Amino acid sequence: MQFRLNGGDRKCKVSPRTLLVDVLRDECGTTSVHIGCDEGICGACTIFLNGESVKSCLVLAVQAEGKDVETLEGTGSVKELDVVQQAFGEEFALQCGFCTPGMVVSARALLKNNPNPTDQEIRAAMVGNLCRCTGYQNILKAVKKAAERLQSG
Repeated sequence: MQFRLNGGDRKCKVSPRTLLVDVLRDECGTTSVHIGCDEGICGACTIFLNGESVKSCLVLAVQAEGKDVETLEGTGSVKELDVVQQAFGEEFALQCGFCTPGMVVSARALLKNNPNPTDQEIRAAMVGNLCRCTGYQNILKAVKKAAERLQSG
């Protein structure tokens, strides 16, 4: 199969039953894509597939044929975080970090479609991402802060 990963062309051999999450981790080395529940419940494997957020544990790798895949590795860098990543750090919206990549991708998806979400809209958008460490309040604050910064330019 061939696809674009974080802006670069990739080619992999996969069986028809291989999940995209496994290809991203095992073949492509994208360690931000975490395997949590394998059932689409926890959101740790959330990525963008052709611009839409999806849980990669629910997508067969062959479904990404010819498509654009973006993981957290395709967003910002260690030296220059994107707005959502900065807000998560500043608002202490992470603890162990396991859920953070999926949370950041989901927050980016929300803000792409709704640049000025209400608290309720943020909660609804993030419902597919589970965190076992935080009380979610700092995640809500981080998404709000990122929205404010994106609006102000």
